[in-house]
Amino acid sequence: MDVLVIGGGLGGLTAALDLRARGHQVTVVEKKQYPFHRVCGEYVSNEVLPYLRRLQADPAPLRPARITRFLLSSPAGRTLSAPLDLGGFGISRFALDHYLFQLAEARGVTVLQRATVVAVAYNPTTDSHTTTLADGRTLVARAVLGAYGKRSTLDRQRSFFQLRSPYLGVKHHLRLDYAPDLIALHNFADGYAGISAVEDGRYCFCYLTTRQNLKQQGTIAALEQNVLAVNPLLRTILTDAEFLYPQPEVINEISFAPKSSVEDHVLLCGDAAGLITPLCGNGMAMALHGAQLASAHLHDFLQGRTTRATLETRYRRDWQTQFGQRLRVGRLVQGLFGKPLLSEAVVGGLRYWPGGVSALMRRTHGQEF
Repeated sequence: MDVLVIGGGLGGLTAALDLRARGHQVTVVEKKQYPFHRVCGEYVSNEVLPYLRRLQADPAPLRPARITRFLLSSPAGRTLSAPLDLGGFGISRFALDHYLFQLAEARGVTVLQRATVVAVAYNPTTDSHTTTLADGRTLVARAVLGAYGKRSTLDRQRSFFQLRSPYLGVKHHLRLDYAPDLIALHNFADGYAGISAVEDGRYCFCYLTTRQNLKQQGTIAALEQNVLAVNPLLRTILTDAEFLYPQPEVINEISFAPKSSVEDHVLLCGDAAGLITPLCGNGMAMALHGAQLASAHLHDFLQGRTTRATLETRYRRDWQTQFGQRLRVGRLVQGLFGKPLLSEAVVGGLRYWPGGVSALMRRTHGQEF
């Protein structure tokens, strides 16, 4: 085959659609079976829409929520608000990933579900990769794109994995009387929560906190009652909402450490290449944009217009140009929130500096592509 894509999330599926449209033979390996939920804020900046439309993958048939306003609160409930210049849309990963998977299969992409990659080996003699699955199967491809998201089996072989991360993420779906055009970020001690509408009148409620915070409270329910609900806006959400699933989705040890966009001759995109802090709300758009960059460079390589060395050099350069500043600013912004006193001071200051809010948004979001 031409390209093996490891991971069937946003980056992997859109790259597969892009490469297939360019005439390449593509296989996607996904460890779960569609449709399924992921821990994700489920807000997407409108910067991605031109690309999705070029791929004939416009999400409009899913009837996503249209989001135009932003609100930020401190742990004590002090707020600031701002318009979203470019705007965005809310769509669950349950619906969007399944939609992209169906499009990919219909267009000739091979998707292997419930399959886990355990090793990828590059052969310089044949200039190809051999990928081994957990069930013993092997797949040979001219190029491999790693789009496997957070905490993959393959991450255990990477250098950043040796540094344990204190963060965990929790996601609920809710029904709630809440503004459908608003994305809100609410701070609490050692964490922050985001809420925004998705399709079918539902809301995604997702928060990031630390393992220590959960350990001190004992259970997620106690954490929400004793820590999140100190913020009066979060208390209202937790009290008034109808929780749609018995248990939330949870992911542990989320790492925001710098990563590489190319490792062992494998191109990486999405969270595998670098995870922006959820506070910035742009991880889904970055995954899609990374897929676009990778697909363009892989196409040139597969067409014989560039060598592998040139492929890797150009992709590293373009990935860093597009996302390097966003990730650095995201880590800086995350450091300003989570501690009650500092969060109160930052929110209080930004209330009187709307230009500062706009500047932070511009530095963590891109332009239409």
